[in-house]
Amino acid sequence: MEALVIKSTGKDYILDYGGQKIISKVRGKMRLDMIRTTNPIAVGDIVEFEFETPQTGIITSVKERKNCIIRKSVNLSKENHIIASNLDQCMLILTLIMPETSLEFVDRFLVSAMAYKVPAILVFNKSDMYTGQLKDLLIETMEIYSKIGYKTLAVSSVTKEGIEELKALLKGKVTLLSGNSGTGKSTLINTVNPGLNLKTGEISQYSLAGKHTTTFAEMFDLSFSGKIIDTPGIKGFGLTGMSVEDISHNFPEMFQYLSRCKFYNCTHTHEPGCAVKEAVDNGEISPSRYHSYLSILSDTNSKYRQKTR
Repeated sequence: MEALVIKSTGKDYILDYGGQKIISKVRGKMRLDMIRTTNPIAVGDIVEFEFETPQTGIITSVKERKNCIIRKSVNLSKENHIIASNLDQCMLILTLIMPETSLEFVDRFLVSAMAYKVPAILVFNKSDMYTGQLKDLLIETMEIYSKIGYKTLAVSSVTKEGIEELKALLKGKVTLLSGNSGTGKSTLINTVNPGLNLKTGEISQYSLAGKHTTTFAEMFDLSFSGKIIDTPGIKGFGLTGMSVEDISHNFPEMFQYLSRCKFYNCTHTHEPGCAVKEAVDNGEISPSRYHSYLSILSDTNSKYRQKTR
Protein backbone atom coordinates (compact mmCIF):
# COMPACT_ATOMS: atom_id res chain seq x y z
CA MET A 1 0.00 0.00 0.00
CA GLU A 2 1.15 3.54 -0.79
CA ALA A 3 1.07 6.51 1.56
CA LEU A 4 2.52 10.03 1.89
CA VAL A 5 5.04 10.83 4.64
CA ILE A 6 3.76 13.95 6.43
CA LYS A 7 5.97 13.96 9.54
CA SER A 8 9.36 12.59 10.52
CA THR A 9 10.74 12.39 14.06
CA GLY A 10 13.87 10.56 13.00
CA LYS A 11 12.60 7.34 14.52
CA ASP A 12 8.91 7.28 13.69
CA TYR A 13 7.07 8.50 10.62
CA ILE A 14 3.47 9.61 10.29
CA LEU A 15 1.88 8.55 7.02
CA ASP A 16 -1.23 9.90 5.35
CA TYR A 17 -3.08 6.91 3.93
CA GLY A 18 -6.22 8.25 2.30
CA GLY A 19 -6.79 10.65 5.20
CA GLN A 20 -5.92 8.07 7.88
CA LYS A 21 -2.80 8.80 9.94
CA ILE A 22 -0.54 5.76 10.36
CA ILE A 23 2.43 5.81 12.78
CA SER A 24 5.16 3.77 11.13
CA LYS A 25 8.72 2.59 11.48
CA VAL A 26 11.27 1.62 8.84
CA ARG A 27 12.13 -2.00 8.17
CA GLY A 28 15.67 -2.65 9.48
CA LYS A 29 17.10 -3.93 6.22
CA MET A 30 15.98 -0.78 4.47
CA ARG A 31 17.97 1.38 6.94
CA LEU A 32 21.13 -0.56 6.07
CA ASP A 33 20.49 -0.13 2.35
CA MET A 34 20.24 3.66 2.75
CA ILE A 35 23.10 4.17 5.20
CA ARG A 36 24.62 7.16 3.33
CA THR A 37 21.88 9.44 4.66
CA THR A 38 20.97 10.28 8.24
CA ASN A 39 17.30 9.86 7.35
CA PRO A 40 16.28 7.01 5.05
CA ILE A 41 12.88 8.64 4.62
CA ALA A 42 11.89 12.31 4.37
CA VAL A 43 8.67 14.29 4.57
CA GLY A 44 7.15 14.34 1.09
CA ASP A 45 8.21 10.79 0.24
CA ILE A 46 5.73 8.34 -1.21
CA VAL A 47 6.31 5.01 0.50
CA GLU A 48 5.11 1.42 0.39
CA PHE A 49 4.04 0.09 3.78
CA GLU A 50 2.37 -2.82 5.50
CA PHE A 51 -0.08 -2.58 8.40
CA GLU A 52 1.30 -3.86 11.68
CA THR A 53 -1.88 -2.98 13.60
CA PRO A 54 -4.92 -0.95 12.44
CA GLN A 55 -3.07 2.25 13.54
CA THR A 56 0.60 1.37 12.91
CA GLY A 57 2.69 0.21 10.01
CA ILE A 58 6.09 -0.85 8.69
CA ILE A 59 7.59 1.05 5.76
CA THR A 60 9.10 -1.36 3.26
CA SER A 61 10.30 0.91 0.44
CA VAL A 62 10.43 4.47 -0.87
CA LYS A 63 9.19 5.42 -4.31
CA GLU A 64 11.61 7.23 -6.59
CA ARG A 65 11.78 10.94 -5.73
CA LYS A 66 11.23 13.56 -8.41
CA ASN A 67 13.48 15.94 -6.45
CA CYS A 68 14.59 16.85 -2.94
CA ILE A 69 16.50 19.38 -0.86
CA ILE A 70 19.69 17.98 0.66
CA ARG A 71 22.31 19.43 2.96
CA LYS A 72 25.47 18.04 4.52
CA SER A 73 24.64 16.26 7.74
CA VAL A 74 25.95 17.49 11.07
CA ASN A 75 26.35 13.79 11.86
CA LEU A 76 29.90 13.20 10.61
CA SER A 77 29.35 9.47 10.15
CA LYS A 78 26.81 10.10 7.41
CA GLU A 79 26.94 11.73 3.99
CA ASN A 80 23.88 13.97 3.89
CA HIS A 81 20.46 14.81 5.28
CA ILE A 82 17.34 14.99 3.13
CA ILE A 83 15.21 17.92 4.31
CA ALA A 84 12.14 17.14 2.17
CA SER A 85 11.24 15.58 -1.17
CA ASN A 86 8.81 15.70 -4.11
CA LEU A 87 8.46 19.48 -4.01
CA ASP A 88 6.90 21.93 -6.42
CA GLN A 89 9.01 24.71 -4.93
CA CYS A 90 10.94 25.81 -1.87
CA MET A 91 10.90 29.11 -0.02
CA LEU A 92 13.84 30.35 2.00
CA ILE A 93 12.57 32.65 4.74
CA LEU A 94 15.30 35.17 5.62
CA THR A 95 15.76 38.32 7.66
CA LEU A 96 18.35 41.06 7.52
CA ILE A 97 18.27 41.65 11.30
CA MET A 98 17.15 39.80 14.43
CA PRO A 99 18.51 37.44 13.28
CA GLU A 100 20.69 38.28 10.30
CA THR A 101 20.65 35.65 7.56
CA SER A 102 24.08 35.57 5.94
CA LEU A 103 24.13 35.79 2.16
CA GLU A 104 26.51 32.83 2.06
CA PHE A 105 23.82 30.73 3.75
CA VAL A 106 21.32 31.95 1.14
CA ASP A 107 23.66 31.08 -1.72
CA ARG A 108 24.40 27.60 -0.38
CA PHE A 109 20.68 26.91 -0.11
CA LEU A 110 20.08 28.14 -3.66
CA VAL A 111 22.90 25.99 -5.06
CA SER A 112 21.42 22.89 -3.45
CA ALA A 113 17.92 23.75 -4.67
CA MET A 114 19.09 24.24 -8.24
CA ALA A 115 21.28 21.14 -8.19
CA TYR A 116 18.36 18.97 -7.09
CA LYS A 117 15.85 20.66 -9.42
CA VAL A 118 13.67 22.49 -6.90
CA PRO A 119 12.53 26.01 -7.94
CA ALA A 120 13.45 28.46 -5.17
CA ILE A 121 11.82 31.66 -3.93
CA LEU A 122 13.41 34.10 -1.47
CA VAL A 123 11.00 35.53 1.10
CA PHE A 124 12.39 38.51 3.04
CA ASN A 125 10.40 38.47 6.27
CA LYS A 126 9.82 41.18 8.93
CA SER A 127 9.85 43.95 6.32
CA ASP A 128 8.12 46.26 8.84
CA MET A 129 11.42 46.46 10.74
CA TYR A 130 13.38 47.89 7.82
CA THR A 131 13.61 51.68 7.67
CA GLY A 132 16.26 54.11 6.44
CA GLN A 133 19.53 52.37 5.56
CA LEU A 134 18.03 48.95 6.33
CA LYS A 135 15.30 49.60 3.77
CA ASP A 136 17.96 50.47 1.21
CA LEU A 137 19.84 47.29 2.11
CA LEU A 138 16.66 45.25 1.66
CA ILE A 139 16.09 46.67 -1.82
CA GLU A 140 19.75 46.18 -2.76
CA THR A 141 19.77 42.56 -1.52
CA MET A 142 16.53 41.69 -3.29
CA GLU A 143 17.95 43.13 -6.51
CA ILE A 144 21.03 40.90 -6.29
CA TYR A 145 18.81 37.84 -6.59
CA SER A 146 15.99 39.13 -8.81
CA LYS A 147 18.65 40.22 -11.31
CA ILE A 148 19.78 36.62 -11.76
CA GLY A 149 16.28 35.21 -12.08
CA TYR A 150 15.10 34.37 -8.57
CA LYS A 151 11.65 35.38 -7.38
CA THR A 152 11.94 37.64 -4.32
CA LEU A 153 9.23 38.87 -2.01
CA ALA A 154 9.16 41.19 1.03
CA VAL A 155 6.55 40.23 3.63
CA SER A 156 5.42 41.17 7.12
CA SER A 157 3.07 39.43 9.52
CA VAL A 158 2.63 42.78 11.29
CA THR A 159 1.65 45.04 8.37
CA LYS A 160 0.47 42.16 6.12
CA GLU A 161 2.74 43.42 3.32
CA GLY A 162 3.15 40.73 0.67
CA ILE A 163 0.87 38.23 2.42
CA GLU A 164 -1.69 37.96 -0.39
CA GLU A 165 1.06 37.51 -2.97
CA LEU A 166 2.64 34.86 -0.75
CA LYS A 167 -0.67 33.00 -0.52
CA ALA A 168 -0.99 33.11 -4.31
CA LEU A 169 2.48 31.57 -4.67
CA LEU A 170 1.60 28.78 -2.20
CA LYS A 171 -1.81 27.96 -3.64
CA GLY A 172 -2.04 24.48 -5.12
CA LYS A 173 1.69 23.77 -4.61
CA VAL A 174 3.77 21.54 -2.33
CA THR A 175 6.21 24.02 -0.77
CA LEU A 176 9.13 23.57 1.59
CA LEU A 177 9.72 26.47 4.01
CA SER A 178 13.25 26.67 5.36
CA GLY A 179 15.53 29.18 7.06
CA ASN A 180 17.51 30.05 10.17
CA SER A 181 15.84 29.85 13.57
CA GLY A 182 14.07 33.09 14.42
CA THR A 183 13.30 34.24 10.88
CA GLY A 184 9.58 33.85 11.63
CA LYS A 185 8.59 30.81 9.56
CA SER A 186 5.92 29.59 11.97
CA THR A 187 4.49 33.08 12.56
CA LEU A 188 4.35 33.62 8.80
CA ILE A 189 2.54 30.31 8.28
CA ASN A 190 0.02 31.27 10.98
CA THR A 191 -0.54 34.60 9.22
CA VAL A 192 -1.11 32.92 5.86
CA ASN A 193 -3.30 30.17 7.35
CA PRO A 194 -4.43 31.12 10.90
CA GLY A 195 -6.18 27.80 11.55
CA LEU A 196 -2.88 25.91 11.75
CA ASN A 197 -1.90 27.60 15.06
CA LEU A 198 1.77 26.61 14.89
CA LYS A 199 3.91 27.21 17.96
CA THR A 200 6.05 30.35 17.71
CA GLY A 201 9.05 31.56 19.69
CA GLU A 202 10.92 34.71 20.68
CA ILE A 203 14.30 36.07 19.68
CA SER A 204 17.04 35.64 22.27
CA GLN A 205 18.02 39.12 23.49
CA TYR A 206 21.48 37.79 24.31
CA SER A 207 22.45 36.37 20.94
CA LEU A 208 19.82 38.05 18.71
CA ALA A 209 19.28 34.58 17.27
CA GLY A 210 16.16 32.51 17.10
CA LYS A 211 15.13 29.71 19.40
CA HIS A 212 13.90 26.45 17.90
CA THR A 213 10.11 26.11 17.96
CA THR A 214 9.73 23.54 15.17
CA THR A 215 11.29 20.26 16.30
CA PHE A 216 10.57 17.98 13.35
CA ALA A 217 9.76 18.46 9.68
CA GLU A 218 6.01 18.28 9.13
CA MET A 219 3.63 18.75 6.21
CA PHE A 220 0.40 20.73 6.62
CA ASP A 221 -2.61 21.17 4.33
CA LEU A 222 -3.45 24.78 3.52
CA SER A 223 -7.10 25.81 3.73
CA PHE A 224 -6.89 27.50 0.30
CA SER A 225 -5.32 24.38 -1.34
CA GLY A 226 -1.70 23.33 -1.36
CA LYS A 227 0.66 21.87 1.20
CA ILE A 228 3.55 23.38 3.13
CA ILE A 229 6.41 21.64 4.88
CA ASP A 230 7.60 23.44 8.01
CA THR A 231 11.13 22.52 9.06
CA PRO A 232 13.35 23.14 12.10
CA GLY A 233 15.55 26.22 11.81
CA ILE A 234 19.07 25.47 10.60
CA LYS A 235 22.29 27.36 11.36
CA GLY A 236 24.43 26.29 8.41
CA PHE A 237 23.95 24.73 5.02
CA GLY A 238 26.79 22.45 3.98
CA LEU A 239 26.75 21.07 0.45
CA THR A 240 27.60 17.51 -0.38
CA GLY A 241 28.13 15.32 -3.43
CA MET A 242 29.06 18.14 -5.82
CA SER A 243 32.08 18.58 -8.06
CA VAL A 244 33.69 21.95 -8.79
CA GLU A 245 31.86 21.92 -12.13
CA ASP A 246 28.52 21.23 -10.41
CA ILE A 247 29.01 24.19 -8.10
CA SER A 248 29.90 26.71 -10.80
CA HIS A 249 27.04 25.53 -13.04
CA ASN A 250 24.55 26.16 -10.22
CA PHE A 251 25.49 29.82 -10.01
CA PRO A 252 23.41 30.82 -13.06
CA GLU A 253 25.03 34.24 -13.53
CA MET A 254 28.48 32.58 -13.64
CA PHE A 255 27.39 29.77 -15.92
CA GLN A 256 26.39 32.24 -18.64
CA TYR A 257 29.96 33.58 -18.73
CA LEU A 258 31.64 30.16 -18.90
CA SER A 259 31.81 30.08 -22.71
CA ARG A 260 33.74 33.37 -22.67
CA CYS A 261 36.48 32.05 -20.37
CA LYS A 262 39.83 31.27 -21.99
CA PHE A 263 39.81 27.71 -20.65
CA TYR A 264 36.77 25.41 -21.05
CA ASN A 265 37.36 23.94 -17.57
CA CYS A 266 37.93 27.30 -15.87
CA THR A 267 37.28 27.23 -12.12
CA HIS A 268 37.01 31.04 -11.99
CA THR A 269 39.69 31.26 -9.32
CA HIS A 270 43.24 31.68 -10.65
CA GLU A 271 43.07 31.18 -14.41
CA PRO A 272 44.03 33.98 -16.83
CA GLY A 273 41.31 35.14 -19.21
CA CYS A 274 38.47 34.31 -16.79
CA ALA A 275 35.28 36.06 -17.88
CA VAL A 276 33.64 35.48 -14.51
CA LYS A 277 36.37 37.29 -12.55
CA GLU A 278 36.23 40.11 -15.08
CA ALA A 279 32.44 40.32 -14.62
CA VAL A 280 32.90 40.55 -10.83
CA ASP A 281 35.41 43.37 -11.28
CA ASN A 282 33.00 45.18 -13.61
CA GLY A 283 30.08 44.84 -11.20
CA GLU A 284 28.15 42.49 -13.49
CA ILE A 285 28.33 39.68 -10.91
CA SER A 286 27.72 40.43 -7.24
CA PRO A 287 30.92 40.25 -5.13
CA SER A 288 28.92 38.57 -2.33
CA ARG A 289 27.83 35.80 -4.70
CA TYR A 290 31.40 35.29 -5.91
CA HIS A 291 32.61 35.18 -2.28
CA SER A 292 30.04 32.47 -1.56
CA TYR A 293 31.21 30.52 -4.60
CA LEU A 294 34.83 30.62 -3.39
CA SER A 295 33.78 29.52 0.11
CA ILE A 296 31.81 26.54 -1.22
CA LEU A 297 34.70 25.68 -3.50
CA SER A 298 37.09 25.76 -0.55
CA ASP A 299 34.88 23.33 1.37
CA THR A 300 34.75 20.99 -1.61
CA ASN A 301 38.50 21.06 -2.18
CA SER A 302 39.16 20.47 1.53
CA LYS A 303 36.84 17.45 1.54
CA TYR A 304 38.56 16.07 -1.57
CA ARG A 305 42.01 16.46 0.01
CA GLN A 306 40.87 14.63 3.15
CA LYS A 307 39.54 11.73 1.10
CA THR A 308 42.76 11.35 -0.88
CA ARG A 309 45.17 11.35 2.08
